[in-house]
Formats: sequence, C-alpha cells, structure tokens
Amino acid sequence: MTVFAPDHAHAREFRDALGSFATGVTVVTIASPRGPQGLTANSFASLSLAPPLVLWSPGKFSRRHDLFAEAGHFSVHVLADGQKSLADRFTRGGDQFAGLEVTRSPEEVPVIPGVLTRFDCAREAAHDAGDHTLVIGRVLRVETGEGAPLVFAQGQWGRHLPG
Repeated sequence: MTVFAPDHAHAREFRDALGSFATGVTVVTIASPRGPQGLTANSFASLSLAPPLVLWSPGKFSRRHDLFAEAGHFSVHVLADGQKSLADRFTRGGDQFAGLEVTRSPEEVPVIPGVLTRFDCAREAAHDAGDHTLVIGRVLRVETGEGAPLVFAQGQWGRHLPG
C-alpha cells in the first residue's frame, strides 16, 4: 500500500490511482456553430432519478471546451464492448463524424447509431471544477439496447464480465 498527498510531485501516481476506478466510455455530441462536434469522455455519471439528471465534465484544456460546456443540448452515447474504434474517432485528431451515418435528435444534436445507450439532455447547469467544468443535464429521452459496455480502467480497454 502506498500513501501520498495528491500534489504536483505525485501527479502521475494520482492519475494512476484514479485509474483503479473502472468507468464506462461515452461519446458526447453537440450541435455547434462550427458544425457537429463529438468528444470521447469517461467522466459521465448518473446524478438524480427525480428529476432525471446526469453529469459529465469536459476538460478546460480542450480547444472545444467552451462549445461543450455552453451547449444547450447534448447527447451522451454509452459505447458497447467492441466499439473502441468509435471512441478513437472522437479523441484529439480522430475522424469524428467522417463516414458515419448520423441522424439528429429533435433538438438537432447529432446522434450516433448503434451504441449501447443514448441519453438526450438539456443543459441544466454548469459548474467550475478545477481543470474541468461539471455539466449537468436533464435527461429528455433515453434509447437503450442490449449488450456489454466498453470499460476503461488502469489504462486498459475492456468489458464488464457479469459474475
């Protein structure tokens, strides 16, 4: 067992420690004045059942941070096992929407077909949170399918294996 204070000298150790918490992998999409935008994010969580709220947190280091933090509507696409290539499309330098058959939500947000689950949201609030912004969304509708989620933990991609 290692004990340390999460200061600048231990930044890598802190990041590795956070990596011990397995997360699902999502792609958040928005409509913007610069066209459709998407961003791979594992900073997604449920927040409230009544009212139905979720949150995610774009990093302030992203050139597109303000577009995502200020978007009035967004969709969170939960990726299924086997959709790592889709996650890669929406990372820095990825192909984004090139070649994808994208539809639009009633709020005109780009919708990626074939994902495990999608949450269409209206931005409820945004809060400063260090080097990220916490974006809270009110869930307007959910589309869900069947399958195992894509999981990321300890720097590795994998899948959830029910016991």
